[in-house]
Amino acid sequence: MWSLPEVRWAAAATVLFAVGGVSQLAGAPSWLWWALYLGCYAAGGWEPGLAGLKALRERTLDVDLLMVVAAIGAAAIGQVFDGALLIVIFATSGALEALATKRTEDSVRSLLDLAPEQAARLDAEGAEEVVEAAALQVGDVMLVRPGERIGADGQVLAGAGAVDQASITGESLPVDKQAGDEVFAGTLNGTGVLRVQVTRPSGETVIARIVAMVEQASATKARTQLFIEKIERRYSVVMVAATLVLFALPLVWGVTVQDSLLRAMTFMIVASPCAVVLATMPPLLAAIATAGRHGVLVKSAVAMEQLGTADQVAFDKTGTLTEGRPQLTGVHVLAGAGLSEDRLLAQAAAAEQGSEHPLGRAVVQAARESGVALEAADDFSSEPGRGVRARIHGSVVEVASPAYLLDGSDRSAVEMVAGLQDGGQTAVVVRVDSAVVGVLALADRMRPGAAETVDRLKALTGLAPVLLTGDNARAAARLAAHAHISEVRADLLPADKVSAVHDLQAAGRKVALVGDGVNDAPALASAHVGIAMGRGGSDLALDTADAVITRDELATIPAVIALARRARRLVVANLVIAATFITVLVAWDLFGDLPLPLGVAGHEGSTVIVGLNGLRLLRNAAWRRATRTES
Repeated sequence: MWSLPEVRWAAAATVLFAVGGVSQLAGAPSWLWWALYLGCYAAGGWEPGLAGLKALRERTLDVDLLMVVAAIGAAAIGQVFDGALLIVIFATSGALEALATKRTEDSVRSLLDLAPEQAARLDAEGAEEVVEAAALQVGDVMLVRPGERIGADGQVLAGAGAVDQASITGESLPVDKQAGDEVFAGTLNGTGVLRVQVTRPSGETVIARIVAMVEQASATKARTQLFIEKIERRYSVVMVAATLVLFALPLVWGVTVQDSLLRAMTFMIVASPCAVVLATMPPLLAAIATAGRHGVLVKSAVAMEQLGTADQVAFDKTGTLTEGRPQLTGVHVLAGAGLSEDRLLAQAAAAEQGSEHPLGRAVVQAARESGVALEAADDFSSEPGRGVRARIHGSVVEVASPAYLLDGSDRSAVEMVAGLQDGGQTAVVVRVDSAVVGVLALADRMRPGAAETVDRLKALTGLAPVLLTGDNARAAARLAAHAHISEVRADLLPADKVSAVHDLQAAGRKVALVGDGVNDAPALASAHVGIAMGRGGSDLALDTADAVITRDELATIPAVIALARRARRLVVANLVIAATFITVLVAWDLFGDLPLPLGVAGHEGSTVIVGLNGLRLLRNAAWRRATRTES
């Protein structure tokens, strides 16, 4: 907090104001408390005053300059205490906004601390040298030992290990890595020695890209804020003109200069729109910070505002509603094979033990989860695109694609494979000693909580989510049935997804599209708001989307939409509060006798109120409430 100049200057102004007030009450010499108050003016007013003068050079009347002028005017008529109070409250308001912005940045900048400062690089001869991680170049090879953090994004060239990548993907269990797998900077290698080839420079790692995207949030303005700024410029000109008129007219009627100036300065203070300007950004920035701490990185205040207005969610399938990796869904033994399901699974898994193919790993994993004992396999061989072959206790076991093992002579096997494929599943044939004995069914695993997320989104937005996928209609329909989605559009090319989004929006819907692949990027850009799944998401999707789900938890999607809706409600509430204060105080000053101290306290107090009201969303309770909100 104290690293922010706005906070330091606001604190200095507050201390000088407090000491000046105590000195004045204690009967100290007037020169002393005047000096302290003027010090308060300098500490809290120099930055907004300088910013206002720069804006004036560009022929723009800034509200900051109006506040400083009003404070100086108060001092000019002997109300130095009131002017100092104005400066303190105005500086405090600016410090609160700066603090909200910093909290947003800190929620993601902590990711950078995960990356190690040094890494072990191997030269062409295999010799090891320790270098700065930031100096690693694309193509360099790193040696990562157990217990070390990976220094850069890369691809495993050799070795195998279990990598804890919870900091990037949120996965609670380490992920097995071997040759060809992608690893991320800052993740922890638990077991095994890895040789990793750097694929991205330090400034373009997943961590760096996430940080860069979210840092832009504090510099952006929601459309509501931009609208207010346009109104503010015109309003400020009118306000200055009204102030001059309010000062000059009473002089014509014989009012003293001091009384006329006091009323004019009071009007300038209470009519200034600083509370209205501050009503918008704190709630949106606070919502961004809170979402970032819980695995949703929203790129900008505009995106947070758009999330709050989305009323139709569209999902991609693979890698979004599903995990993007297969699981065994069925073991089917052919009649007359003389095998049990467990025996068929045991033989297939034994043959697949040496396979690196995702389907093979899924078969082995299913066997282990079922408690099936895996036998030793000899003479293992693998043919990419076809399958594996191994010798188990003298029998040759083959596990391969139907196109490779089936020739049409085994009608029952052909029919079984066709039935599984019609249901959207992948079929793998098992053959023992040249005789087909069974078929294994595999399918992409639906993400945990997908159906619950779909149900909650329907309750939240009032419209059921839709499925937009390039996958075949059979697989899409199967997944949609399990995910409680009734509207499905399948076999879509990237341009078709864009057309589908346009069709939904033409029907008056504001579409939030959730995707992860390169083929989703055009639709992500076309949607009202795009949401990318962080784990495994393509660079293009991450760059195009307005928000990134870093932990791949689908439940965070309805939560962040509910949080964004609450932020919008707070913006509206803040605008009502600010407008009410300004209306009452201006009317009091024009038609009554509003004391300057009360005008300062009322107007600038409203600024603090709307600022603090927006910062309520920084609390963890705001996220807990969002996860429970159903409408």
